[in-house]
Amino acid sequence: MAATSAGKSSISSSTSLTKPFDFSSDPPPKLVLSKDQLFYCSDAVKSLKDKTRSPDKIEQEFDRLQANIFKKVAVTQSCREALQNVNLAKNRYSDVIPFDANRVLLKSSKVTRSSGRDYINASFVEVGSSESISRFIATQGPLPHTCEDFWEMVIQYHCPVIVMLTRLVDNYKTVKCGDYFNSEDRPREFGNIQVTTKWTRTTDTLLVLRCLEVKCKQSEEPAHTVLHIQYPEWPDHGVPEDTLAVREIVKRIYHIPPGLGPIVVHCSAGIGRTGAFCTILNTIQRILDGNMTAVNLADTVSIFRSQRIGMVQTMEQFFFCYDAIIDELEDLTSDSNL
Repeated sequence: MAATSAGKSSISSSTSLTKPFDFSSDPPPKLVLSKDQLFYCSDAVKSLKDKTRSPDKIEQEFDRLQANIFKKVAVTQSCREALQNVNLAKNRYSDVIPFDANRVLLKSSKVTRSSGRDYINASFVEVGSSESISRFIATQGPLPHTCEDFWEMVIQYHCPVIVMLTRLVDNYKTVKCGDYFNSEDRPREFGNIQVTTKWTRTTDTLLVLRCLEVKCKQSEEPAHTVLHIQYPEWPDHGVPEDTLAVREIVKRIYHIPPGLGPIVVHCSAGIGRTGAFCTILNTIQRILDGNMTAVNLADTVSIFRSQRIGMVQTMEQFFFCYDAIIDELEDLTSDSNL
C-alpha cells in the first residue's frame, strides 16, 4: 500500500489487474507517509510501548487466548470437509485443519475433479475490510501429492505473493514442506502445472526472493507471475533473533496493491509463524489506514484464530509481534518531526 494520502493507495487496483505486476529484486523504496499516517503511527507506538512496559499484561492476553482455544468436539463439527476420508491424507498435521466456513475451494473441482478434490488445507483470513488491507490465504507447507493443488489455488485466486516462513527440512532432518518451487535448471511440472523460475536473489537479511511463472499446461491463459519470498531462518515454534527480515517482507508487500489478490502465507502447519506474520502485516496496514483498534493485538489474533485454528502458537511469537510492529512503525516515522 502506498501512502500518498491516509490509507489510500496511489496504485489503482483496477488498472493493475489488466497487466502482470512487475516484481523487482531491488530493495523497496521507503514508504512516504501522509501527515495523518505519521500521527497514527506515532500514536500507535506510544500505545504499544506502554503495553510492553508491563510484559505480565501481554502474558495475560496470550493466556486468555489459549483459554479460548477450540476444543476437539467443536473442531470436528466445524471442519467436516477436512475430516472426510478422501481428504485426510491432504493434511500435513491431523490437528491443523481449515474450518468449512472459510476454507479455500479449488474452483476447477466442479468439472475436472472427483469427490473431495475441491479440498486444500488452506483458509481465507482477514481482519478489516478496507481496500488498503491485504487479504491472506494461510496454508500448510504443501505435501508432495498436494503441490499441484497448491499451484492451482495460486493461479485461480490470482495470488501475487507467496511468503514461505520455513525451510524444506529443519536442522533435525524433519521434512517441514514439500519442494514445490525449485526450478532453476528447467521448468518443473506438477501434474497439469508448470513452474518456471525467472530470477532468484538472496538479500542481506537472508531472504530468498524468486520470481516464478506458473501456468496450467492445458490452458490458453498466459502464465501467472508470482513473487516467492522465503525466510528460512525463522525457527519452528520460535522467533527470529531480530525483526529485520520480517520487516523487509512487510516493506515489499507495501508496494503490492491488495486488489491484485490474496497473499499466500505458509510455514509448515500454517498457523504459528504464519499467524505471527499475518498479525504483524495486518496490524501495520490497519494503523496506516487510521484504524487504531489495531493496537489491540489480542483481538486481532482472536479473529485470526476464529478463521484458522491456532494462529500465533506461542507466547514468544506473540511478544515478537509487538516487537516487529513497534520496530517497523518507528522506522516509518524515523524521518518525521513528530
